[in-house]
Amino acid sequence: FQDGLTGSAWGDWALYTASPLRAFESELGVQAPVGFWDPAGFTADGNAENFARRRQTELKHGRIAMLATMGYITPEITGKFPGFLSPSMNLRFEDVPNGLAALSKVPSAGWMQILGYMAFCEISQDQSAGTAAAAGDFGWKVLTSADPAEKTKKLSAEIANGRLAMMAIIGMF
Repeated sequence: FQDGLTGSAWGDWALYTASPLRAFESELGVQAPVGFWDPAGFTADGNAENFARRRQTELKHGRIAMLATMGYITPEITGKFPGFLSPSMNLRFEDVPNGLAALSKVPSAGWMQILGYMAFCEISQDQSAGTAAAAGDFGWKVLTSADPAEKTKKLSAEIANGRLAMMAIIGMF
């Protein structure tokens, strides 16, 4: 029904505490003014295991997008490395454009090195469910604090920045 006083559909949302849509309201990354936002309904069943897997994926993609965004912006601001990317092909770093245009310029051996490093990062440690790595903790303690509230704030900021970076890198292409 429509609440005639406020115009809100289904009445007062605060009354629906048992809804599976509320199962993740207290998780990291839930921020005002939107709160927990799942427009596609992936968490409608309230399955915590599926949520943890999706959060792990969100963290990983967010971190990659933050690196990609900085990798796209930095050469434009600071310039590119001097010297050759591939001496045998007489290809200098400054000859490689940003974005998708780089796909055709970088030699295939270079792409194989990048893919090999990515594979090493993926398989070099156990990221199965229940491990610290599955939760995004790889032992590199930049986003930590002795104060639990400060740590939660920093981790929430990482998720928000990762979401922003995912949108940013999409817009750069």
